[in-house]
Amino acid sequence: MKRLLVFGIIMSMFMGAASVPAGAQNKALQKAMKKEYKLKMKEYASEGWKVFGTSHTLDVALLTHYDKLSQDGVTEVMGTAVSSNKNIGKDKMLMSACVTYAQKVGSSIKGRIIEDMGSIVSTEELAEFEHFYEAYENNVKAEIKGELRSSYSVYRPVTIQGKEAFEFQTYYIVDENEASRARIRAFQNAARESAVAQKYADMVSEFIKEGF
Repeated sequence: MKRLLVFGIIMSMFMGAASVPAGAQNKALQKAMKKEYKLKMKEYASEGWKVFGTSHTLDVALLTHYDKLSQDGVTEVMGTAVSSNKNIGKDKMLMSACVTYAQKVGSSIKGRIIEDMGSIVSTEELAEFEHFYEAYENNVKAEIKGELRSSYSVYRPVTIQGKEAFEFQTYYIVDENEASRARIRAFQNAARESAVAQKYADMVSEFIKEGF
């Protein structure tokens, strides 16, 4: 039954181009997605990964994840952890994903400020922005936690310093429209401690709203 379900999902994802507008999902993209799926499943099998936290097979979990990613305004972020306790592993993965997301948006906003504001911001002000970036990332870590939606998780046994443990990976889905509000809250909190961020608040907040 599960094999039939997986086959049905594959058929609908990779062979249903006739039901979507031209250009939305062309043959090249379908072929690339199918190849990516096969490579990922092969990778999981060869490296000993198993699905975690669901009654679905890894096939279905992965295909469902790809389907979620096909929605507009959606991105993914991965959290990792190593722990002998699966519940503790879940908490560590969420924190790891928050850190990864915060670093990603922090790097993005730094790039926009340097590229788009470099001609109007003094060298001293650019140096001051370095403190803002750190404060912004720390605030994003806290604000984004509620916007991460767990999609699927995998785990495998590992040995750390002679002790048995588990290595975990969880992929989270982020709706960037919802996350935009979290990033703005993070900016507002971080800007309270940064005079230069307050000075250029309108420009920086627009960069943050636009995303990355």
